Amino acid sequence: MQNDPALTRLLTTLDTLGHIARMIHPARLSDLISKLPETPPQVTTSEQIQFAATYAEQACAGLRSTPHADNPMLEAYRALRQYSRALEALIPLAETNPQISRYFLEPGAQIAPAHPDSGIYHSNNQTTERGGFSAYIPPGYDPTKPTPIIFALHGGSGHGRLFLTNWIAESRSRTMIVVAPTAIGSTWSLMDPEIDAENLGKILTRMQDRWNIDPTRMLLSGMSDGGTFTLLSGLAEDSPFTHLAPVAASFHPMLLAMTEPQRLTGLPIHLTHGALDWMFPVSMARTAHRMLAAAGAAITYREIADLSHAYPRDGQGEVLDWFMG
Repeated sequence: MQNDPALTRLLTTLDTLGHIARMIHPARLSDLISKLPETPPQVTTSEQIQFAATYAEQACAGLRSTPHADNPMLEAYRALRQYSRALEALIPLAETNPQISRYFLEPGAQIAPAHPDSGIYHSNNQTTERGGFSAYIPPGYDPTKPTPIIFALHGGSGHGRLFLTNWIAESRSRTMIVVAPTAIGSTWSLMDPEIDAENLGKILTRMQDRWNIDPTRMLLSGMSDGGTFTLLSGLAEDSPFTHLAPVAASFHPMLLAMTEPQRLTGLPIHLTHGALDWMFPVSMARTAHRMLAAAGAAITYREIADLSHAYPRDGQGEVLDWFMG
């Protein structure tokens, strides 16, 4: 089937926005903005695709305005929320539009016909709500087979509904359920971890009651404050998660003093951090790697040379290879 040229332009714009989200850094911002297309994508093939095009246009306009903002990086992150909304608008079309389907797949991946219960589910998780969650059930879900589950925690001031879009391609390609909770407060309860940890436990129980979850493959991952909370909550003795994968997380050695040794011993942890992180210096991650390994965790450390304080979508395949290894 021939590709729709207008949709191709939209997907190319989304790729550019994804590149900016991946490479964003205060010193790079102007150069990244210069890579945006001069004209917004014009798409009229369907109302849903037009929604995505409108969000993409808003993201581009918001990024172009950042050099004049009091806090350019904050405004850039806000603009990129529209990029996530554009992706969310396209996801429901992935099972009916071959071009969009390929966009939300890992290279070379094949998927079976969609299970009737597959798709996106939201529970009290409009972007104006806190404490709810969004979940994606991949088309290859088989209720007779235990399915791995990923809890993906957004960064500070973020939202689970928008963070879910980071995981769709991998979920569809590898048949893994993804849950993106939203913190109860404006960010994760780092000073009182029990608040959000209890909510995560309730969400997991709901998922287990409804879907066939593999109890040996339950990953807790997160970005920035979500990565920090992954460690705070995931190292607790009563944590139900079998694997932890924090990204761009903060770390303090006192965390280990509060952790039961039996929880740490042999616990699989995949730690990802950018060498150019301007918010949480990479020295934090190197310290975390050294101390967690010394405490007995089965730790894998990946330091990405060109990454700042950003989410490396291009590194998720490696994390999932480790998760299922």
